[in-house]
Amino acid sequence: MDVKQLHDMLQKVQEPKGYFFNNNSELVSDLLNSLLVNKGRYGYMSCPCRLAAGDRGSDADIICPCEYRTPDIKEYGSCYCGLYVSKEWNEGKIDRTYVPERRPRGKMPF
Repeated sequence: MDVKQLHDMLQKVQEPKGYFFNNNSELVSDLLNSLLVNKGRYGYMSCPCRLAAGDRGSDADIICPCEYRTPDIKEYGSCYCGLYVSKEWNEGKIDRTYVPERRPRGKMPF
């Protein structure tokens, strides 16, 4: 699978659920490429903005779309890495603010 195929597949599945790709296409392309790198590295698409342990069970919460995406978008309009955003965020109708890390320290591999 290449970046374009991944983009098209995820867009088809996620947009009907109200999750849109960031309108910064270069950022989206870089993040999708990183997801594919992580899939090759670990066997699953862990969030490229977080350090993965390399164990699917330990990393289950950060497999894209991570379990933090929904609360991040609900509160900030964007997920932590900025791949997924709300329609309002893309349209500039809400402020673009820093999204803090929600992953509990105990789940981080360091």
